[in-house]
Amino acid sequence: MNSPDTGNTSLSINTLIAPKVEQLVSFANGLGLGTSRMSNGSLLIDAGINGHGSIEAGRQIAEICLGGLATARLRASRDYENWPWHVDVHTSHPVIACLASQYAGWSLSHGQGKGTFSALGSGPARALGSREPLFDEIGYRDKADTTCIVLEVDKMPPVEIADKIAERCQVTPENLTLILTPTSSLAGSVQVIARVFESALHKAHTLRFPLAEIVDGMGTVPMCPPSPDFLTAMSRTNDAILFGGHVHLFVSSGDEEAQDLAHRLPSNTSEDYGRPFAEVFKNADFDFYKLDPMLFSPARVTVSSLRTGRSFQAGDINLQALNDSFTGIFS
Repeated sequence: MNSPDTGNTSLSINTLIAPKVEQLVSFANGLGLGTSRMSNGSLLIDAGINGHGSIEAGRQIAEICLGGLATARLRASRDYENWPWHVDVHTSHPVIACLASQYAGWSLSHGQGKGTFSALGSGPARALGSREPLFDEIGYRDKADTTCIVLEVDKMPPVEIADKIAERCQVTPENLTLILTPTSSLAGSVQVIARVFESALHKAHTLRFPLAEIVDGMGTVPMCPPSPDFLTAMSRTNDAILFGGHVHLFVSSGDEEAQDLAHRLPSNTSEDYGRPFAEVFKNADFDFYKLDPMLFSPARVTVSSLRTGRSFQAGDINLQALNDSFTGIFS
């Protein structure tokens, strides 16, 4: 299941993001970020644990997470009533940017019992050190001397986590950057909703659609207000995509395949669709493995066939569900 992108072994996402990480560090104070060095020399960028972070920081972190192969932009729209501000994501390298980099697929943990630190890592470091089978499927690996990983956590990681990442990526600890993005922060919420396009790619992969036939695309998602309560914050970022996200895929396949993909991709095809994510999660006993995997996808999808010029659309934007989620408090 190879993509045209993955045949280009000279395309190094870790090399591409290096100047973006440097810029993030250079303007850290103005972006509401904190920076520090761990005892092993690894760089920590705090995007919301000890502060609020910022929307702009989240936008830049999203582009780092996408391996430097995509743009994330802020835009205002009159179509969404109470929630006009959007994050727009575009990439001409969807498989590498979304699945080889942005997807949070590297499971990391250290310790035991209540003191266990666990997190899912995303970003270009995955293409160096993660052992996910996904990389064999898409046929891409990177090689670089420096790397960066993004962790959606609300506490500082132990140095052992950094050591493990550096060892697996085959870089020195000093050349590893860890960006910490709590979902409850401004930066954290932006970088999560910027996964709107990635959610479509991941679901297409789950549906076994040939990834090589997805050659370009874009996604848009409304900006959700963060919450100091983790469950509420997590619900709002998911609901932004499930109820308000719109993705446009350009595929090299024919009409039948494009139409089938369009009809199967939207979130409303899931049996769990309709209520704020926090309620769905509670009813699943807070166990992600009990949730329908078909739920995690954008609200509306457009699929255009480059072979025939025809486009197919499915799904609906659910403004009422967005209002319920963005203004409500989960209890």
